[in-house]
Amino acid sequence: MNGEPSYEDLITSISSMSKTQVKQRLLHFKGRPRLDFTESFLDGLTTDRLRHILLAAMITSRRH
Repeated sequence: MNGEPSYEDLITSISSMSKTQVKQRLLHFKGRPRLDFTESFLDGLTTDRLRHILLAAMITSRRH
């Protein structure tokens, strides 16, 4: 095992985050793909949409 959390653990972790927590993770995401969102753009999205974006970014970053 490579030390990374399983997809199930990742999903569980993200689903328990508040909107503020997810926004902060997206604004300070250090992986690939590089994300370039403004806080005002993220404010207009639902928590579920933000979680979806974060999960997609984290899954994609595992491939790089």
